[in-house]
Amino acid sequence: MRICTIMRTENFNGNPMIPGFFPSSSKPRRPLSYKDAGVDIDAGHALVERIKPAVARTRRPEVLSGLGGFGALFAIPPGKYKEAVLVSGTDGVGTKLKLAQTLNRHASIGIDLVAMCVNDVLVQGAEPLFFLDYFATGKLDVDIAATVIEGIAKGCELAGCALVGGETAEMPDMYGPGEYDLAGFTVGVVERANIIDGSLIKAGQTLLGIESSGPHSNGYSLIRKVLSINGSDPNAPFGDGTLSDALMQPTIIYVKAITDLLQHINVAGMAHITGGGLTENIIRVVPADLAIHVRTSLWPRPAIFQWLKSAGDIAEAELLRTFNCGIGFVLILDAEHIDAAQTRLATHGLKSWAIGEVQAFDADVSNTTRVRFD
Repeated sequence: MRICTIMRTENFNGNPMIPGFFPSSSKPRRPLSYKDAGVDIDAGHALVERIKPAVARTRRPEVLSGLGGFGALFAIPPGKYKEAVLVSGTDGVGTKLKLAQTLNRHASIGIDLVAMCVNDVLVQGAEPLFFLDYFATGKLDVDIAATVIEGIAKGCELAGCALVGGETAEMPDMYGPGEYDLAGFTVGVVERANIIDGSLIKAGQTLLGIESSGPHSNGYSLIRKVLSINGSDPNAPFGDGTLSDALMQPTIIYVKAITDLLQHINVAGMAHITGGGLTENIIRVVPADLAIHVRTSLWPRPAIFQWLKSAGDIAEAELLRTFNCGIGFVLILDAEHIDAAQTRLATHGLKSWAIGEVQAFDADVSNTTRVRFD
């Protein structure tokens, strides 16, 4: 499971010398080991032992295998679904990962990784079942890797899914000192009759926006550009903490709140506000003959977005198509269900606001966009 390592294959057959390879005429002075090439198998074993307790906390009854196998086994309980449909998703955390490494803050980036995957499959009404991760680095630092993977396990706990496997790849020369890369993969399940695909969305329905915790895991190339140009100190006071605290807030995992809500309230459509911001993500689930009208004055914009707009001199339209601007997840439902939905979300500690509505759209007679803000 976690101990596969990757290294370039050396060629000693007389081909022209490649940097980092032995010339064809030379011989090593002593027997070489994998560790001499930069791959520490013992460190990989130590990492597995470190993360076992965190992984164990994510276990679900359906998991049939433990750490160390070539594949993870997960059984769908017989009789639980009439027609089960599996929903899969994969994602990363973008250049928020670069900021985490620069700030030496690794504890919550794993939560972000899980959130970006499980919130996506949730959009179609799926319950995330299990998760796998990919962690790649040039030289394995067991402490950092364990911190990251423990964060992944925490994210899985928050989502109610099992961390069933992963890959740790130590690849010398591929990454600089202190650098690592992350990717995540999840599989969820939904009853076929309960798939939410946007087909029930109609004009007159309300957009219910659910709060974000900050930029989540999108727009960080622009955030890092703002920090670079503005010269702001990440450790400077900001709100109840520091600027880096605000920027590194982990992405909210909406799974348990939305799964609960769907048991009681009919929802026509949902959107996870990721890359593309509010401008591009809500409309993705809306049929082509409909448009949306979003009123940005209907929810309080968190201070971090006001800071980004001011510090980077970012235009409002650019802000809306890059960041979630305080709305991390959107439900589309009949207006009569708004109060009940807000009440149920509040029991999970989530604030929400009616932020707009669905409208009719006729491309033949309209010169306007399908997404309108005011």
